[in-house]
Amino acid sequence: MAGSLYTNGDTCYLKYYIIVDGVRVHKSFKLCQRSDVNDWWKKKNRKWGYSSAVRELQRVTMDKIKADMKAAESAALALTQPPTLGEMRITDFWGQRYLPYNEEVIPLTGKPRKKASTMRGYKQIWNQHLKIHCGTRTLQQYEPNHGTQLLQSLTGTQRKSTLKHIRAVGSAIFRLAVVEQRIKVNPWHDVVMPDDAIDSEETEHYTMEEAENIISALVDHVDAQLVLALACFLGLGPAEIGGLQWGDIDMDWIHIRRNKVRSKIDTPKTKERTATVPILDQVRVPLELWRMKCADRGLTSDGVFVIADLPNMINRVIKPHIKRGMKKCDRCKRVPDVTGLEWKGLYAGRRGMVTAVVEATGGNYAVAQALARHKKMTTTLNVYKKQITPDAFKAGMNLFQKALNK
Repeated sequence: MAGSLYTNGDTCYLKYYIIVDGVRVHKSFKLCQRSDVNDWWKKKNRKWGYSSAVRELQRVTMDKIKADMKAAESAALALTQPPTLGEMRITDFWGQRYLPYNEEVIPLTGKPRKKASTMRGYKQIWNQHLKIHCGTRTLQQYEPNHGTQLLQSLTGTQRKSTLKHIRAVGSAIFRLAVVEQRIKVNPWHDVVMPDDAIDSEETEHYTMEEAENIISALVDHVDAQLVLALACFLGLGPAEIGGLQWGDIDMDWIHIRRNKVRSKIDTPKTKERTATVPILDQVRVPLELWRMKCADRGLTSDGVFVIADLPNMINRVIKPHIKRGMKKCDRCKRVPDVTGLEWKGLYAGRRGMVTAVVEATGGNYAVAQALARHKKMTTTLNVYKKQITPDAFKAGMNLFQKALNK
């Protein structure tokens, strides 16, 4: 389609047509005025002739009209056909689909699909490592080698456990994209963990002697003693300790029913963690002392611990009695005599408990798994069970010696 020219006085027009609903519709466009450059004349056959400048203007104008028509056709087609799902940017998918999907409250349970604590960890990994890495890539453009290169680039600053967390979050994002049929295959399935990734440092634990020494150092703060006893002798996690209520405790058992993190109440981490554990004497004593103190003070809170949050008690009460160089205890209003022991955190009490139970029961890992409330025995063995003490090792070798002598 080149169009045709015609004149009316000193004005030259461009005439062309378009197809609308299968019907040819003629259009006319004012092209130029007659001048020394844009000139035209009558040929012998009574047709108008035009200068090269007018013909060039005709060509340029028609090219633009064709381009505009093609763009309009593409826009109309886009309105009738959905875009390729995989063309969505990963960053847009994270904000528009992944976060809303997992934070949506499900009517059946009244809770979001993933716990707030879980999503807090996912967001941290996304903001620190994945957001910049994904950049402007679309879901369809992402390849396994991209994830492999990311993990390889972090081996100098991050340990293997962090790389595994990054890989898990990346895989979770693309898993939802596969479910929504935006892509066919999850690229993170083929992401390779670096061979030279540095293993995570060995997690620490308290021996039972260390646990007893720390609890003894807190003799003036019975609620702090109870916190340590629950962690070191029954293996409760910090959130489970913070979520305990008096109604969860009867004569011989503690029923673990909730977590409390940053003043927010939620269910325990897994369904296995929602369980009942027996009360040992090492827990019963500070528990009853604290119950009496609460009654003397007229405290009627449902919660066992009337504290704003557990980290506050740890930093302002517990640590000053244990670590050297700490500020004074907020309650004692003085710098207390310290134990000289190393503060390893509440989870060190949980790990020490698993190790001590295995030793005390002659290697009965089932008891340790039940008390730790792990879904899989491998978690108890690989993550929480620490190296046995020299005394336990010697006792085991003595049993071995007796078996050999027989």
